[in-house]
Amino acid sequence: MSQSRGPLTIGIDASRAVTVRPTGTERYSRRIIEELLEQGSEQRFRLYLNGRRPLDLPLRASTEQRLIPLPRLWTHLRLSAELALHPVDTLFIPSHVVPPVHPRATVVTIHDLGYLHEPEAHTDWSRRYLDWSTRWSVRAARRIIAISNTTKRDLVECYHVPPDRISVVYHGIDERFKPATDDERAHVRHGIGLGVDDRFILFVGTLQPRKNLVRLIEAFETIADREPNLKLVLAGRRGWKIDEIDQAIKSSRHRARIILPGHVPDGDLPALYSAAAVVALVSLYEGFGLPALEAMACGAPVLVSERGSLPEVTGDAAIMIDPLDTRAIAAGLRSHLDPNERNRWSERGRRRAARFTWQQSGRDTLEILTNADSPREG
Repeated sequence: MSQSRGPLTIGIDASRAVTVRPTGTERYSRRIIEELLEQGSEQRFRLYLNGRRPLDLPLRASTEQRLIPLPRLWTHLRLSAELALHPVDTLFIPSHVVPPVHPRATVVTIHDLGYLHEPEAHTDWSRRYLDWSTRWSVRAARRIIAISNTTKRDLVECYHVPPDRISVVYHGIDERFKPATDDERAHVRHGIGLGVDDRFILFVGTLQPRKNLVRLIEAFETIADREPNLKLVLAGRRGWKIDEIDQAIKSSRHRARIILPGHVPDGDLPALYSAAAVVALVSLYEGFGLPALEAMACGAPVLVSERGSLPEVTGDAAIMIDPLDTRAIAAGLRSHLDPNERNRWSERGRRRAARFTWQQSGRDTLEILTNADSPREG
């Protein structure tokens, strides 16, 4: 093994870790890299970035950053050329596609195969690209990290990946996700235009069809008729195929009570979760569902879809509903809006969320990377 020649050199595609407004996969990329650099004292790391801005992290002398900008085809041309000229022992791709030139010991993280389960929620181009890039990556990589057993099962069933090549490593939750103070809640309420007496249902994520927001809006309408101080907050950047969601908001009889704050800075999320009457993630499919766990850690009651990985992740600490049944969504929301139920669900959620740490994710990932060149059993 390469480790016998000296410290193992691990290359990491860090191109998705420096995004200004990160999505879930990009936040994962940054946090897992932080943990690897913190815990990997016996390894050397080489971070590859497509840009002129380095990753703003404290680095050991054994870690270097290589800024190799290229506006197009960065993975196929620039990263491949870099790996050909300056090989590494192991390559880790946390949230991207494996480059054509790569070492045998390559590890890739696959987040979800939602494009196969809900194809109409994606554009034709994005669906074809995701299918091609995932097929290529799981063929090219020696080891695969799946972020849930749901994703692992999909890889085995849909792409016939041998189970022994796949390891499940759950996401963690940042320690800053905890119940916020009254002042912090008041500040974030004011920032998005909510009054002190307003109760609100919260969604956090990219606004796109897979998140099932049209049905969430319809469920909110049935409740809002009898709850004059109830509002719906859809927090996140606009994604693809947004027209149907825009139309549902525009035609809602309670459209003035639907708030679209756009992307919420990460620093404001704990207070926003804490202030919510209920956090709803009723997606048609999720590979993990990090907002649900973050909300639980902040003490918010959570309503989730019974599809994808959400039941696996939230366990019995959330109310689960059929995401295709608007009446079921409304019933779940009503149940969580009962003030007498909040403490019970809040305590369950916090206990569940405490099981997921980035430290454990980092340990598990580092073990996979350091043993990626070992023969597999079976």
